[in-house]
Amino acid sequence: MNFLSDNAVGVAPEIMGALAEANRGPSMPYGADDWTRRVERKMAEIFERDVRVFPVATGTAANALSLACLAPPYGAIYAHEEAHVMVDECGAPEMFTGGAKLRPLPGAHGKLTAEILERALTRDHSGDVHQAIPAAVSVTQTTEAGTVYKPAELQAIAEVARRHKVRLHMDGARFANAMAFLGVPARQATWEAGIDVLSFGGSKGGCMAAEAVVFFDPALADSFGHRRMRAGHLVSKMRFISAQLDAYLADGLWLKLARHANAMAQRLAQGLSAVLPRFPGARLLHPVEANEVFVQLPAGIIADLRQAGFAFYDWPGEDGPAIRLVTAFNTESGHVELLLKTVRDLAGRAA
Repeated sequence: MNFLSDNAVGVAPEIMGALAEANRGPSMPYGADDWTRRVERKMAEIFERDVRVFPVATGTAANALSLACLAPPYGAIYAHEEAHVMVDECGAPEMFTGGAKLRPLPGAHGKLTAEILERALTRDHSGDVHQAIPAAVSVTQTTEAGTVYKPAELQAIAEVARRHKVRLHMDGARFANAMAFLGVPARQATWEAGIDVLSFGGSKGGCMAAEAVVFFDPALADSFGHRRMRAGHLVSKMRFISAQLDAYLADGLWLKLARHANAMAQRLAQGLSAVLPRFPGARLLHPVEANEVFVQLPAGIIADLRQAGFAFYDWPGEDGPAIRLVTAFNTESGHVELLLKTVRDLAGRAA
């Protein structure tokens, strides 16, 4: 019973069907195909704005190549200290920018704040030739703590960024989950809030391997095509990436799949909240706003859950052992209910 990650699940049937359909007959390579053109049109409809869209196969490529368009080699990129670009991409942002420095910043529940960013940018805008110059800020939506930036929070961060003349990138690996939670038009949580470029995630949402870099300012995209080629991420049979995104975006499928994942996480959170007071030190570590649940539990209970057949990752707790439970587009409600029943049974035995 998988609660490891939305990376550990399969492919949505609609997307697998689209891949099979794209496999019929020849098509022009390197993105000169109908699927890629449709993806750009659909993105323009979703964001209600002309955009430049570049499909890639991985989130790391989307993030690192996006940031390379925003930050020079002597620049500094600011992100939360737990952000994926900071700790989980093996130096890819530094490599693809040619050496830009990553500046980790703190923040409760995985979020940057305008105040924290203001202090950091004011400190680093010294003009000293010995220091990297502030160039870009990257926010993660949904955050690594499973929380979601509200449009007003993004606007406040963007105002600080603009005042200091730095660009704003969004790592949207779980962007669909965030939008399903927010329930607002996509423009309100992106370019209207000051986002310059978005790494739009599909792989965690039900695609096989599909992400897209979306530029809201077309001028910023001038070098991306060459950067993507040089980095080895211009896929020759691009239609098979674009066909996934085409199906993912069709008829709101991306939001439908995300809503299911979010609903399963909400059920977990509600059920756990009712029983956690029965365990010493047990609690939810972060608000549950998307499809991730972080819960601190006694070590023995964690071991018992694994013995019962539930798969999940250990996670650093604030003052004790903790785990992360991730739900996905195809998480079975029966598995959620069985996990909750198992926790209740363990609580009853411990009483």
